Amino acid sequence: MIPATEKELAEGSLSRYCQARVPVHLRDKLRLTYFWRGSIATLVEERPYFQDHTRWTSHPVAQFRYYEPKNRWGLYCSDQNGRWHLYQAAEPTLAIQTLLDEVSRDPTGIFWG
Repeated sequence: MIPATEKELAEGSLSRYCQARVPVHLRDKLRLTYFWRGSIATLVEERPYFQDHTRWTSHPVAQFRYYEPKNRWGLYCSDQNGRWHLYQAAEPTLAIQTLLDEVSRDPTGIFWG
């Protein structure tokens, strides 16, 4: 289980990342959010559904998993079938922000295409 203080730090980093990534003038067309399932945070891109703009569709971008025994965060990417795989280009790290920076850089094109 993720310690409460570590989760608070991660939530702060994730919230700032989501706010900074999408300019204010585009937020009616694009949202970046995240959700938790246990010690896993999933970053999600949301857009209005093309046939009904009152509904939003979501696409997972990246997943961050907390490894309790080592107090490290691991970064995962999704394949075309929605299965998550460890992202080999980034080592597990103490700070989730390091992995958010890797998602932004996206040197392999796996997160943002």
